[in-house]
Amino acid sequence: MIHIRTNEEIELIRKSALMVSATLTEVAKFLKEGITTSSIDAMAEQFIRDNGGVPSFKGYGGFPASLCISVNEVVVHGFPSDYVLKDGDIISVDCGVYMNGYHGDSAYTFAIGNVTPETLKLLQVTKQSLYKGIAEAKENNRVGDISFAIENYTHKEHGYGVVRELVGHGVGKNLHEDPQVPNYGKRGTGMKLVENLVLAIEPMINLGTHKVFTEEDGWTVKTQDGKASVHFEHDVCVKKNEALILSDFSIIEAAEKANINLNSSYY
Repeated sequence: MIHIRTNEEIELIRKSALMVSATLTEVAKFLKEGITTSSIDAMAEQFIRDNGGVPSFKGYGGFPASLCISVNEVVVHGFPSDYVLKDGDIISVDCGVYMNGYHGDSAYTFAIGNVTPETLKLLQVTKQSLYKGIAEAKENNRVGDISFAIENYTHKEHGYGVVRELVGHGVGKNLHEDPQVPNYGKRGTGMKLVENLVLAIEPMINLGTHKVFTEEDGWTVKTQDGKASVHFEHDVCVKKNEALILSDFSIIEAAEKANINLNSSYY
């Protein structure tokens, strides 16, 4: 079922989305070589709860943690663990927060120290592709216009693999709502976009093949060839002439640039 939100509802979703952004900002301050991914999750959960939110992911379908933490070749849904971050790792952090009856859902990929130039380029192109998709999220366009913009930039222009099994989605009272928003597709296809439809747009782009597999835990998705994968996600409200971005990367980027342990040289 498609939900068209009132302006009041959109402001509540924005509050949740901004709490996600604030949490990812705390992650950006915390990240460094030598810490476990489970310590990141514990810090983030405490921050969310201290600020009146509930982690959307914890217990969702049995997921055991507050953050999905996906390192290097892990595409999405990685479990926080005793894995110790090392120089050259990339780490995708996907976070959801439930507040005031509505969810926010956003993701950001960070680079730890001396990341290879080819991986930094993947970070740059994936982040740029998110905004190319968002530019199409306006009234009377179609879902396929978003999908095409992302695929055209990442795959056709840069040769990267676009994950097909995982997609963006609506977000609101439920963490995952209709419509699905694939990162590949044809212009002019799919559902027509209506003002005040809220979408989580989230390119998941691989350095090599688009093919992925799921680990035995039923959650952790990895690239089939073991090459890096990058994930960025914004919550976006469809408007007449230009999409309204509800989450905020600027505060994350400021913290990222201020953390000497992180590599933000790609933007």
